[in-house]
Amino acid sequence: MAMTLKIKTILLERGMTIKELAEKIGTTGNNLSNKLSRDNFSEKELRDMAEALNCDYDGIFTYRDTGRQI
Repeated sequence: MAMTLKIKTILLERGMTIKELAEKIGTTGNNLSNKLSRDNFSEKELRDMAEALNCDYDGIFTYRDTGRQI
């Protein structure tokens, strides 16, 4: 599964928008949308997003509250 699909899945399940995630990680909605369209993220960006989404990131996302992995 592509990283963008994983991030969008978590956003949907968390009821969060791209703009809200962008604000939590200190970027703009447009910048994050562009990165999502390219599916190109640094490890730091992925870790920052995981933290903002209340997930652990180890190359995969693990929901802290349920243990489910994506």
